[in-house]
Amino acid sequence: MTDAAVERCIFGLLADRRPGATVCPSEVARMLEPEGARWRGLMPQVRGVAQQLVQAGRLRVTRGGVPVDATALGGPIRLGLPPAHGVAADGPRR
Repeated sequence: MTDAAVERCIFGLLADRRPGATVCPSEVARMLEPEGARWRGLMPQVRGVAQQLVQAGRLRVTRGGVPVDATALGGPIRLGLPPAHGVAADGPRR
């Protein structure tokens, strides 16, 4: 799988969501590798591409609404567009 394909999938899934919505990295991996559990093998690449996009200012990665490194351990993360795209990537504040 190419990094470009992962990037296209991330932004494709985000484009299909309401503004401010996020996606789970596993959604990206499952779209790219829908057969059985093989998608799990793509997770490090999906997280790595997400972190590259964060560094380029094109993506926001959060855990519990707080920006984090996509490659760091610590639980589930969400991928969203950065606030510069209009709406906060982690949704409305409560």
